[in-house]
Amino acid sequence: MNTQSTATVVEFRTVERLVQGIATSDGAGVRLTRVLTQPLQRRLDPFLMLDAFRNENPDDYIGGFPDHPHRGFETVTYMIAGRMRHHDSVGNSGLLGPGGAQWMTTGSGLIHSELPEQEEGLMEGFQLWLNLPAKNKMVAPSYRDIPPAAIPEFTTEDGVRVRVIAGASHGTAGAVQRPDTEPLYLDVHLPAGRRFVQPIAAGHNAFTYTYRGSVNIAGTTVGDRHMAILANNRAGEVYIEASEDARVLIIAGQPLKEPIAQYGPFVMNSTEQIYQAMRDYEAGKFEAAVVQSL
Repeated sequence: MNTQSTATVVEFRTVERLVQGIATSDGAGVRLTRVLTQPLQRRLDPFLMLDAFRNENPDDYIGGFPDHPHRGFETVTYMIAGRMRHHDSVGNSGLLGPGGAQWMTTGSGLIHSELPEQEEGLMEGFQLWLNLPAKNKMVAPSYRDIPPAAIPEFTTEDGVRVRVIAGASHGTAGAVQRPDTEPLYLDVHLPAGRRFVQPIAAGHNAFTYTYRGSVNIAGTTVGDRHMAILANNRAGEVYIEASEDARVLIIAGQPLKEPIAQYGPFVMNSTEQIYQAMRDYEAGKFEAAVVQSL
């Protein structure tokens, strides 16, 4: 009897495109880089925006983000350095420090602020916007402050440190699990010459953002402050090798494949829903929001 062995062929996700982002300012003059911009929303569905900020000059961040409204999506703020104070329209407050995160579901709408609680030193971090499915656009707002110790992490045999903010990696479940979009959010610290491989679910859109050093992904160099949009070649894995000490975010999620209508801080499914959000905000309905624990 003839025997035939079969082996599973693993395909690595290649880099479809490199994105450097656009230098801009938001809030009360905070300088940042808008890495994931509105034209990329369909390609990277369910992700709507990624802002990266790294400022040592207090003039570039001290104004923070005073009161502003949101409706229809989730915000994920992840701090690398510095301290940011959160306030919202029903009196909740939280302090976000180095290595910590905040996961907020804006849902039906709320007003909040993010203000620096420091007058000097480095302020560095990221804010990611994650869309909500149409069925959940008007859920009650909720938020969760995640201190550094509450973010699970592990170190590989290669000495790569991985912090699992959302999803799961190599058997380690993240601090947050979300239905529908099933986001993966990893912060990966690679020593020079080391590598890390992360499976990406079939059909999920994925990208990386290098925020220290330089890495190689499937033959493409991805330098500091660059995003790599990963090709959707089946399920695959992302294979990252560091040419020097490097830190990289790996982000992936299940696309919603729903219409996206955005006007500033409101993200809905139709223009009429955007107009309704504006009317509700002007009528003071966001101030009456009841924020729940996530």
